[in-house]
Amino acid sequence: MDAEKNIFELSKPGRAGQMPPAAGVPDVPLDNLIPQEFRRAEDAALPEISEPQLVRHYIRLSTYNHHVDKAIYPLGSCTMKYNPKINDRLAALPGFAALHPELPEKHCQGALQLLYELAGDLAEIAGMDEVSVQPVAGAQGEMVGLLIIRAYHRKNEDRKRRKIIIPDSSHGTNPASVALTGFSAVPLKSGSDGLVDPAALAKVLDDNTAGLMLTNPNTLGLFEKQIEKITAMIHEAGGLVYMDGANLNAMLGLVRPGDMGFDIVHFNLHKSFSTPHGGGGPGAGAVGVTSRLAEFLPTPRIACAPLNGDKFYRREDVGKYSIGRVQAFDGNFAIAVRAYAYIRSLGPEGLRQVAENAILNANYLASRLAGDYDLPYPLPCQHEFVLSANRQKKLGVRAGEIAKRLLDFGVHAPTVYFPLIVPEALMIEPTETESKESLDAFAEIMVRIAREVETDPDLVNTAPHDTPFLRMDEAKAARDLDLCQPT
Repeated sequence: MDAEKNIFELSKPGRAGQMPPAAGVPDVPLDNLIPQEFRRAEDAALPEISEPQLVRHYIRLSTYNHHVDKAIYPLGSCTMKYNPKINDRLAALPGFAALHPELPEKHCQGALQLLYELAGDLAEIAGMDEVSVQPVAGAQGEMVGLLIIRAYHRKNEDRKRRKIIIPDSSHGTNPASVALTGFSAVPLKSGSDGLVDPAALAKVLDDNTAGLMLTNPNTLGLFEKQIEKITAMIHEAGGLVYMDGANLNAMLGLVRPGDMGFDIVHFNLHKSFSTPHGGGGPGAGAVGVTSRLAEFLPTPRIACAPLNGDKFYRREDVGKYSIGRVQAFDGNFAIAVRAYAYIRSLGPEGLRQVAENAILNANYLASRLAGDYDLPYPLPCQHEFVLSANRQKKLGVRAGEIAKRLLDFGVHAPTVYFPLIVPEALMIEPTETESKESLDAFAEIMVRIAREVETDPDLVNTAPHDTPFLRMDEAKAARDLDLCQPT
């Protein structure tokens, strides 16, 4: 059947997917358009197939993937919530989707106003004073935050501050961002309760401390109860405090990082604010700062001149201490449109309900699974929780095999083996958009797998059994990645 073949196998000379209309312009000799040295000696080896074959090919490929429109996607610390389709429609409006980034400001006032108001909304949500929407990924937001810390200390002629403290419960990309920006990472071991221990923090603080990079709630799904004391300790030592916004979904409308003493925070617009993500993008990592750090933000910044007819413009004169551009234009605009629509449609009370429901769902699911898997840190949690498959490992089945078995039930696996401080970790984040029925179904599958481990471990260790592609050599795939289509 055609459905079992790829587009190269289906290709036949003369087949066409569409018939383009006549261009309506006189024929021009090819030699006048493309010099001979730049022309192909023969046609590119592109497949020639009909439109139905092409559509079926891509529909078939789509069934191989798991996505949040298909079923629950409990990938811890990734906030794989359902994304309202109205936001996609708004981002696709011609006035947004067809906007050229180099259009003169007078012709894109609506877009600039959206970016300006989005930055203001994010600042209010996080308790920050200024926000740049320029960074286009969470990791780039981390980098921008760290560059701001570096610029701050350089302005103060305090270049010896090269150490960034990172708790072992922080987001996984933090150490790489620290190294990328020229700092040295100082790991901080969590206390027995999974939280930062102020006494342990005091031991690593010194005159070389540039700042603390903290995820709150942390990757265990726990809120740092002594956060105000922690931020005060860093400030007293002369450092700055950066909050990784990966888990901001648990805070919306409930608490604000700025009120807890954070100086910098990045927002994952593609997680907390409704843009579909996965597979490397798309992303947006807006960065907010307190007033004393505003002069270090990337340039340009969107500004408003109300005395000039409410004109919105790109302000370049943000000061000599700005870290400069981090993106060619104004950031990932389509994600900004979606985030703006999401925030404005929900309003303050709606955002608060997002966080409350995310926390409720996580605690409900954790309580249902705590009897069948180890729960190393007690409830209540925030938006996510971490189980341990230690008891399953003793029966010969590790967390990674449980994750593969979940695929047989049409469910995406949780994050496994992270955070590293939990052996055989299964980090689960259901998000606020899953119904009780969805949570119950997931819990029943997890309990069933726990029983299979006890009665038929080989069934789990050889999973998946019912997916289009079965067990693969993941190490070989990583070492010998081949993205070329054979011909």
